[in-house]
Amino acid sequence: MSSDVFGEVVGQAAAVAVCRAAVAAAAAGPGGAGPAMTHAWLFTGPPGSGRSVAARALAAALECESGGCGSCTSCRTVRAGTHADMRAVIPEGLSIRVDEMRAVVSRAAMRPATGRWQIVLIEDADRLTEGAANALLKSIEEPPPHTVFLLCAPSTHPDDVPVTIRSRCRVVNLVTPSVDEIAEVLEQRDGVAPELARWAASVCAGHVGRARALAGSETSRDHRATVLAVPGAVRTLADVFAEADALLDVAKKESAEQSERRDETEREELRIALGAGGTGKGAAAATRGSAGALKDLEKQQKARATRTVRDVLDRALVDLSGFYRDVIVYASGASAALINPDVARDVHVAASRIGAEGALRRLDAVLACRVALERNVKPDIAIEALMMQLRVA
Repeated sequence: MSSDVFGEVVGQAAAVAVCRAAVAAAAAGPGGAGPAMTHAWLFTGPPGSGRSVAARALAAALECESGGCGSCTSCRTVRAGTHADMRAVIPEGLSIRVDEMRAVVSRAAMRPATGRWQIVLIEDADRLTEGAANALLKSIEEPPPHTVFLLCAPSTHPDDVPVTIRSRCRVVNLVTPSVDEIAEVLEQRDGVAPELARWAASVCAGHVGRARALAGSETSRDHRATVLAVPGAVRTLADVFAEADALLDVAKKESAEQSERRDETEREELRIALGAGGTGKGAAAATRGSAGALKDLEKQQKARATRTVRDVLDRALVDLSGFYRDVIVYASGASAALINPDVARDVHVAASRIGAEGALRRLDAVLACRVALERNVKPDIAIEALMMQLRVA
């Protein structure tokens, strides 16, 4: 397994080859970049395929004097998100706003301060608002010679990135990594025991981040078990609301845990940056003036918490869709491997009760719930409506 920055990109040999060719072409500097290098990239692929990981690896390799050694200051700071010449746009709400994009684009037009390129990495580029997309388009159409844009978007919704932007990007398509490739990474890079690594790789549906979470967190394993128990538990109208409440409670608790770790650290860092605790001249005025900044931060944190709840629910819905897919496989006598082999007994029981047709109707309901959440339907309404359709009559 490669020890350079591209070693983190799991099961994507073709995409890595394209990135390495670009890095080699750019080695002479922005003015001498060959045809393999371009100023705008769009990484697409299914959830968990490693779109942002591949984009960060390319960013690190472009900034690195050795083409992505993985150990130098440039490689470490790019991957940590602290490099002076890289801006990462990671939506903490449900969309990327125009003012946020304008600020990033303006900064990207400057010459690199310490590195070789100014790099803008936009995760979830499908969340760009129309205004934000237009602001980005102007810069991509006439890019500074030292600026590179790296966009990431799911291949399931490539049309959510405006065609005017897509047509100006080199598209790198990622695929779903194999079970063996994911298990190898968990064992060799994360130090996970072979049996646990193999299990996590086999039930993650090709999602590397999900495999790492399952292998490293008992809480994540418990949450998955709770979700996969839903199909057998929803039998009465009382069960509908009880299971909906349980699923929402899991999502809210996980979101709260994540927020608690980040929010106080961010607030304290902002207070220090604004002069909290200072005793010199003007310290009192600076402290009084920090109230507005703290309020803005709390607003951003609240939006991020809302998105986190929806993301956790979406992951639960992915697990449910995998369960019903397995039911269809078993009920139809297909030879395809199960996504959830560890709950094969529950899959068999469900198949005997609802059959392939019943599983397909419920799978459609799960997918419709995902769409509803994407369209900002209140989570409790969307989940309760789903449970009604999952109920075994």
